[in-house]
Amino acid sequence: MRDIWRDLQVAARRLRHSPGFALTVILSLTMAMAANLVVFGVFQTAVARPMGVSHESRLWMVVQKPHGDITQSYPDYQDYKARNSSFSEMAAYRIDQEGLGVQGHVHMAWDYEVTGNYFDMLGVRPELGRFFHASQIHGVNSAPYVVLSDHYWRSRFQADPGVVGSIIELNQHPFTVIGVAPPSFHGTELFMWPDFWFPMVNAPEVNGYSYLDKRENHGLEVIGMLKPGVTVAQAAQSLNAVAAQLAREYPMTDSEMGARLVRPGLLGDALGNTAVQFVGGILLLALLVLLAACVNLASIFAARATDRTRELAIRVAIGSSRWRVLRQVLAEAVLLSALGGAAGTLVSAELLRWLSEWRPIAEYPIHVTVTAHAGVYGMAILLAVLSGILPALLTTRQVFRIHPMQAMKPGGGPAVFRRLNLRDVLLGIQVALCALLITSSLIGLRGMSRSLHAPLGFHPRHVMLAQTSMRFAGSTDASALPVQKRMIEEASRIPGVTAVGTVDALPMNGGEETTSVYGAATRSFRNSNEIASARLFEISPGYLKAAGTHLLAGRGFTWHDDAHAPKVAIINETLAHILFGNAPAVGRHFAEPGPALYRVVGVVENGKYSSITENPEAAMYWPLAQSNESDTTLLVRSNRSDAEIAKALSGMMAKIDPLLPVTIESWPSALALALFPARVASVALSVLGLLAGMLAITGIFGMTSYAVARRLREMGIRAALGAQRMQILRTSMGRAASILVLGSIAGLLLGAVASRVLASIVYDASIYDPVVLAGAIGTMLLIGVVAALVPARRAWQVDPAKLLRED
Repeated sequence: MRDIWRDLQVAARRLRHSPGFALTVILSLTMAMAANLVVFGVFQTAVARPMGVSHESRLWMVVQKPHGDITQSYPDYQDYKARNSSFSEMAAYRIDQEGLGVQGHVHMAWDYEVTGNYFDMLGVRPELGRFFHASQIHGVNSAPYVVLSDHYWRSRFQADPGVVGSIIELNQHPFTVIGVAPPSFHGTELFMWPDFWFPMVNAPEVNGYSYLDKRENHGLEVIGMLKPGVTVAQAAQSLNAVAAQLAREYPMTDSEMGARLVRPGLLGDALGNTAVQFVGGILLLALLVLLAACVNLASIFAARATDRTRELAIRVAIGSSRWRVLRQVLAEAVLLSALGGAAGTLVSAELLRWLSEWRPIAEYPIHVTVTAHAGVYGMAILLAVLSGILPALLTTRQVFRIHPMQAMKPGGGPAVFRRLNLRDVLLGIQVALCALLITSSLIGLRGMSRSLHAPLGFHPRHVMLAQTSMRFAGSTDASALPVQKRMIEEASRIPGVTAVGTVDALPMNGGEETTSVYGAATRSFRNSNEIASARLFEISPGYLKAAGTHLLAGRGFTWHDDAHAPKVAIINETLAHILFGNAPAVGRHFAEPGPALYRVVGVVENGKYSSITENPEAAMYWPLAQSNESDTTLLVRSNRSDAEIAKALSGMMAKIDPLLPVTIESWPSALALALFPARVASVALSVLGLLAGMLAITGIFGMTSYAVARRLREMGIRAALGAQRMQILRTSMGRAASILVLGSIAGLLLGAVASRVLASIVYDASIYDPVVLAGAIGTMLLIGVVAALVPARRAWQVDPAKLLRED
């Protein structure tokens, strides 16, 4: 131990005299490790999905057999719960937004509507007060209780313990606050933090409509706690037996339902698989950045060992063992690993803390919660040791091949670059990884740029939105229409406004509905008879003009398309082709579950409805006056500034109903949710590309500098014998240039594969985009020029007379 301590002291003294070397190694380790630890922390959270509940490993989510269908109806949940034999308990929840009123002030807040057994099944204990229980539920609207989240309690009620027992209003209906959840519990969706919970049986009172008795109304997420000893396969078999019974009993709604079990926490497999695959891919790229850093460090350690050849040879010549010499070299690596690992861990801890406090979209309760568990710090120690010591071990061969007499001669030392060696291969890999990451980042950035000008089927520029719901003020769907009409009339009177309309849910905003479409002659509305599943939007007259959606045939809606008129609809090009082929669609009919037929009065252009990367989907529009929908987004197109229209809309809404909470923003800002995955991908890939570029610059710089330094005497002789400077430059830089070209080509080929993976997140991701190709080639060329500039200058200015006077 004394010898090791002495070696570390000697290593510290040597590093103090080589600050450039030490700083380069520490910074390389810090950047690469910080990137890896942050991504590893996010990946661990996405895989483990910690929710702060007891028996978490036995908790599973029940989704439908078709992938992407994650929700159930309340009657189906009740049947699953009563008839299955594999779960000790099952609960259901639904995320929604309500108008929460406190002492006359109303604002929008996010809630979980949950079954009465929700908290008991999860084993959560209140921080303050109590929770509601299944025994307190005695039918519809029988439990007007609210449990606040700790975050909401502290931010809105200043952590006042007196809030327990107080009365608040949900959509103008009184509820009693009975408790506060613990700080560690944020619901059963990992990144969706609610402001409060209330019993699902009171949803009819709060929402103004009831889904509790509608088997066709799917919107609940169902989770269950497996009985001890029951496997996932056994539970799935039990649930599918129940699903088969329900299909026989309710063929109109449950004929093709089925059941699967997935891990809860990320909206089932609707988001979970995509999130894990994406973060896993980013983790792989981050590990490749770390590999590039290790290649750099290997080159640096090898160059340092070569520069110290004469010193090490003298040590061997005067009796030091080669193991002792190697141990001193490794002592430097250990010390640098510890410093780089500590710095990387501190940086990553701060980044993870910032990430956990980040609210990416202010309108939604999204918290990117990342907890640095012991595994993250264990990973930090492992990466620090491997990243620092393994590159240093590559110098072992140099130490053991030192020949004291040969090394102490002038110009002695190992021959350099006589043939392809390990350093060439590693540098080629590093350049290829750099080209891959830079190409991927350019694809992400190009996709973001193109998405801003993508054909969306609407034109969001110069449109302001006022988003609210009539139920926030206690209105029902049936009583909402007069207020919506007044909103449109008042907004149309604002100077500078050119078009006004409403829609129940904005496209690409996460709230759109779907409905089944059948042929006009269909009388049996089974799933098997369905022709298409279409996105459904309920719009007012004027919406198409306000949204900038082009009407290709027929007409738009009028206020005469009301409850007393025949059912009408506007469909998009895709649905028109599915229903009627190439024949004209206007005037034709189709059916939707129910007795009435819908007559097509117009056809509009295709658009994007749920995500920027989706393929063309079927969509239809119903007139607001025939659908009675309380959720309302007012679209106001104008030629005035956003600030002016926002101020006018705020005053207008306050005049219509001062207790109706409303969110006013521009339409481009409201698209933040749809563009969020692409933005995250672009930022992550850009950061990794930047790190890879920096490491590639230092790697190529190190290789060319090392080559020039070791061959200066040879270049002096060549110059003295008449070689031209360009020949000398080509000789010294040729190998690095070849590696740069071959590595870049390999990276571009890998980028073609990466573009297919990115296509599900980034709009129109393609490596064949001329801008991406030119950008990637230009960037790699710039990296090569920057990295080789100083060594090339040194080779260009070689002075034969000065070099040949050496020793």
